[in-house]
Amino acid sequence: MNRTERILGVLRRSGAVWLFLIAESGALALAWTLRQIPLALDPLLYGQFQITTGLLALIIGASATVRFRGTRDRLPLILACGFVIVGITLVSSSLVSFPVVDSDVSLRDPMTWVLGRTSLAVLLVAALVVEQRLPTARNPSREIGVALVIVVFVASLLSTAHGRLPLDFVVHPGGVFPRLGNLFPAGLFLLATVGYHRRLKHTTSPFDRSVYLTAGLNVACCLAASQSEHRLDAPFAFAEILQFSSYAVLLGGALLDNVQLFENVRHLAVSDPLTGLANYRRLVEALEGEIQRSRRTGRPFSLLLFDLDGLKQLNDNYGHLVGSEALRRVANVLRVNRRSIDTAARYGGDEFALILPETSMNEAQEVARRICDHVARDGELPPISVSVGVAAYAQGGETLEALIGAADQALYNSKRRTSRNLPLAM
Repeated sequence: MNRTERILGVLRRSGAVWLFLIAESGALALAWTLRQIPLALDPLLYGQFQITTGLLALIIGASATVRFRGTRDRLPLILACGFVIVGITLVSSSLVSFPVVDSDVSLRDPMTWVLGRTSLAVLLVAALVVEQRLPTARNPSREIGVALVIVVFVASLLSTAHGRLPLDFVVHPGGVFPRLGNLFPAGLFLLATVGYHRRLKHTTSPFDRSVYLTAGLNVACCLAASQSEHRLDAPFAFAEILQFSSYAVLLGGALLDNVQLFENVRHLAVSDPLTGLANYRRLVEALEGEIQRSRRTGRPFSLLLFDLDGLKQLNDNYGHLVGSEALRRVANVLRVNRRSIDTAARYGGDEFALILPETSMNEAQEVARRICDHVARDGELPPISVSVGVAAYAQGGETLEALIGAADQALYNSKRRTSRNLPLAM
């Protein structure tokens, strides 16, 4: 890395730091301003909002557990524990502990503000530590069972502890920070934000980015909560909105990550790992689709089968790495020299296939010659060549088996002529 690149990197990092500080300071300033506004949330509306936020946290916990099952990375499991704890405390406290809004009860600090959020912040930081020391689980099912027991125990403990707290234990109306206890989880979330931002140098999945944004939003959430003098006042509402937004961001990232994971799995299921072309399964699906289309429309299509000449000799003389590279060279030629509607596939071993929709026999033969020429003149060493067989629907057959058999027979004839040093004929 040269000096200019290092300077640009420092500027980008410093810019991100300043943006983060401005955003958090802005959230604190807005919450302080909201203290002057005589606003009170409707208790029933707040209860419904809190239940919704709790269900959102539980869904995140379930999604993170599924991710843990698929990857065996302990970080998602620890995050799942944190969000399930928060989800349980949010839902349970909303269902059983909000019958009275006025009097001294309105001073009690909500359980998820200090106890619940502190637990989540601790687990966010702990997940980073565990990822460094013990990143992978050996027995996912057993660890999920242990995690469920821990979650139930911790959630019960938090509920009991919250019920025994004095009403004015964490609330000091009129102070600079009326709910000073919220600064402690804010500091933990700040530490987590720094840690997850550093992780983005090595992993940039939507889930990892959303975890980083969620940690940052929870810093602002705790700072806003520290300005609340009375339950349901304006800073209280602002903090609840920030908390809900952070969970929505994380759930969105998890869902987007699952979509990308599904697409990757689907691609792996229909592609050849060595060449990146379609595999035999995808080839059969494409051929069946073209046969059905041609039966409906009467339009032609052709099938080309290619065979890499002398693969065994390449492996014996140069090694299997060179042989594998030769297969990739053929695949690259097929990939570059096909149309968007064509399907290039690895048929098996050293054989490849190319489906050419809307292509007659004569046109397919011209394509075959052109591809053979590109393979022979790709400019890499050792030089390679391919033999090819051509079959057209319905001249070569009207079923998948018949069409592949016709192309395979044409390929056999081509290789036999080549071995006798005869001109290529198809």
